[in-house]
Amino acid sequence: MPNILAIETSSELASCALLSGAHLFSRESGGVRTHSQAVLPMVQELLREAGVKLAELDAIAFGAGPGSFTGVRTACGVAQGLAFGAELPVVPLVTLEAMAEACRARSGATEVLAVLDARMGEVYWAQYRFDAGWKAVAEPVLSAPEAVQPLAASGLVACGNGLTAYPDAFAGKDFAVNAHGDIIPHARELAVLAAPALAAGQGVPAAQAQPLYLRNKVAYTSAERQAINAAKAGA
Repeated sequence: MPNILAIETSSELASCALLSGAHLFSRESGGVRTHSQAVLPMVQELLREAGVKLAELDAIAFGAGPGSFTGVRTACGVAQGLAFGAELPVVPLVTLEAMAEACRARSGATEVLAVLDARMGEVYWAQYRFDAGWKAVAEPVLSAPEAVQPLAASGLVACGNGLTAYPDAFAGKDFAVNAHGDIIPHARELAVLAAPALAAGQGVPAAQAQPLYLRNKVAYTSAERQAINAAKAGA
């Protein structure tokens, strides 16, 4: 098994995980305003706990989105900074697929609808099927909660905080019954997904790593720039 560091900051929870052989280590920190300050200390803690040096990693994965503008850019920038310094490939992963993996781990579901709160009265959502790996049945989109229309699938299980953020929009819909509304993207699942993605050749040079945007934004914030510069300096 490879050594893979994963960084996820697309929602209100920042998390990092380290897959080292058969062991999975993780850290998390709440409070979206502290993401840029929380990531690097968590990375350092994980490396110490696992007894792994940054240069001994095989890749760095990050939650590429969809999600918070600041969050996905922070994760991408820190992953790039660390990967540049250690000359490692970067594995961008879709946050909604990570939610589907969390849902499968909890419920055993192989047909999953992932719905993430996008704020501003909207949600990000996608539908996935697991068959020796996840396949997108419906690709990630941004829409009003009322517009979420999964394709019919036997045993479909819905998950994600978008379902609980807009309960009136999902009231009475069959797919929302018994949904796992507390699931949000986490680095644990990213690390798990990154291993087969890396083996399949989905790693890219640090300079080519890009967030997945379903809305537009043009500039880094000062906090994002500080996190990126700190990652490069630390590497």
